[in-house]
Amino acid sequence: MPVVVEPDPATAARLLSALPPGAHGVDSTDRLRAWVGEHTDEYVVVLGPHLGLEDALAACEALRVGRPTVSVVVVRDQSDTPIDTVLLTRAIKAGARDVVPHDDLEAVAAAVGRAHQLYVALRGPAGVTQQGRVVTVFSPKGGVGKTTMAVNLALALADGGARQVCLVDLDLAFGDVAITLQLFPSHTVEHAIGSEDTLDAAMLASLLTRHQGAVMVLAAPSQPDVRERITPALVTRVLTTLRETFDFVVVDTAPAFDETTLAALDETDECVVVATLDVPTLKNVRVALETLEMLGIARGRRHLLLNRADDAVGLGPDKVEGILGLAVAAQVATSIDIAASTNAGTPIVAGKPDHPSSTAIRALAGLLAGAPAGGAESAPHPAPPTPTRRFRIRR
Repeated sequence: MPVVVEPDPATAARLLSALPPGAHGVDSTDRLRAWVGEHTDEYVVVLGPHLGLEDALAACEALRVGRPTVSVVVVRDQSDTPIDTVLLTRAIKAGARDVVPHDDLEAVAAAVGRAHQLYVALRGPAGVTQQGRVVTVFSPKGGVGKTTMAVNLALALADGGARQVCLVDLDLAFGDVAITLQLFPSHTVEHAIGSEDTLDAAMLASLLTRHQGAVMVLAAPSQPDVRERITPALVTRVLTTLRETFDFVVVDTAPAFDETTLAALDETDECVVVATLDVPTLKNVRVALETLEMLGIARGRRHLLLNRADDAVGLGPDKVEGILGLAVAAQVATSIDIAASTNAGTPIVAGKPDHPSSTAIRALAGLLAGAPAGGAESAPHPAPPTPTRRFRIRR
């Protein structure tokens, strides 16, 4: 999928608007190195006009040597740096395939199209397909901080743009993902109703809202009664379509085994179960884990996240593991900083990356990804297992 390197958000958005669905944006060559390290299937890099010329040429040179199948399109502002023979010569020598003016979006799109054609010729049509992983964040009990954990986990997986992540709010009656991120989406999953058989990546991309933390969001409906019109088949279509575009699809579910949650769980590769250290929640979580086992959902890929994990309540991780029969994958202690960050619209992973809670969530993200994304030498994460199709609920 195309990736744009542009430090100015408005210019990045403008360039992305000219590119195919699934195009991604990062703000620096450091994030580009992390992105390329994670994505062996990348075929084109667009270097924006606000990226310094020397940085752009250095990126061209690095890709020419390290990833020769990746085309580089250099976009320049002609008023600052006229596209003359000297610039063209330097760019081509460095490895750029095209140099285009910043105000000609058609030329940018055409250059990316040529890069795609070249990649297909070199690697074949299968070389541009992707199969991302669905990470479902679930708890059978409300009030445990599930949405807060889902939002922060999505941001941690995105790692500032090194991975492409979509956060889907499937708490269809009372979803809080958008308000947690202080987003005001013009479209939600409601606008996909009726498209169970026709929904594609382009249509779905038009329903997503971009968050500045490099995460795309598919928001829940604004009215609770809409949930009755969202079918399990539509949920399945949404998730299977998103996994073709994104590295990770993080799903925040309702705290119940309703039809849409079951449809999401049926598509799940990794299931993060959120619990708090109180007896009623642990009882419900135990029943939920038994249900997941009975349905054969995410066997061997269930991860227990203890939120508000304080020893003072008399229940420690060892006792919890004994009760639930599942090892604790991550612990997030009670902290006023988490609530303050959420209220400010800047989740703690983004606002305070060195906070102990952020460290715990990033560690869980690393476990789910299989490897950290922080550098160009990162190994690509392993291919996800093919989910076993257990059931389909039809209305």
